[in-house]
Amino acid sequence: MSLSSVARFAVPVLFGALLSPAVADDTFSIAQAEYDQALALSPDLENGRRTYLTCAVCHRPEGWGTVDGAYPQIAGQSRTVIVKQLADIRARNRDNPLMYPFSLPRILGGPQQIADVAAYVAQLPMTAHNGQGPGVDLELGGQLYVEHCASCHGARGEGNAAERIPAVAGQHYPYTMRQFDAIREGRRNNADPQMLKQTHGFIAREQAAILDYASRLPVPPEKLAAEGWMNPDFPADLRGPMDFPPLPPMPRMPLAPPGMLEMPPPPALPAYPASPPEP
Repeated sequence: MSLSSVARFAVPVLFGALLSPAVADDTFSIAQAEYDQALALSPDLENGRRTYLTCAVCHRPEGWGTVDGAYPQIAGQSRTVIVKQLADIRARNRDNPLMYPFSLPRILGGPQQIADVAAYVAQLPMTAHNGQGPGVDLELGGQLYVEHCASCHGARGEGNAAERIPAVAGQHYPYTMRQFDAIREGRRNNADPQMLKQTHGFIAREQAAILDYASRLPVPPEKLAAEGWMNPDFPADLRGPMDFPPLPPMPRMPLAPPGMLEMPPPPALPAYPASPPEP
């Protein structure tokens, strides 16, 4: 890799800023090279479990994210999809300021750690209790899904691992709404061109209907977690710091001496000269 390529890779591209064609080519090439390298490695699930400690703070120990869509459900997602997104984010081929620091090699590790954590996440069972939409336009959503989405994302929302197309069954509705908007507005810069074209073809009602329908596609039984399942790789002593217990009450502050908190009077305004008399 040339020094200029390294420099462009290291420069942050914040909040969806547009990339020049040369920089975009570099970020794509860097991400693709790491993707190829990671997929060629044999994953180590035990090392993936250790690597996932960093991810679990946001994506939760089970990999289920949050129903409000702040974090997606990544459990059960295709290994190829996870590797691609990690490689894209840290190469800046996908702009994600929140995820970017956690994806850096000094935090996450190299291609081997990407291979390991992707394999670990892919085998985690999924929750069926994902965030869903209002459920008021599902007939329209189903029609649109079959017509526009099923050929790529699968009739059951299972995705396509070979083509690195993510599964959408079990994904949180608010998350897919946010990603849909990001793709349409050009902020999701690693989006497939076909997906970009699709997003421009829907009005707001159709977008909500189709993504609500997708959020209700059932998780395949072989991928579904048992009711009440908790990831045994994260016992209570590891969960405690991630559950953010309430802060202890603040101690009472001592009273300030009289006059300390009183504001001094404002300075008097300067006297402006009177206007000259009219002739």
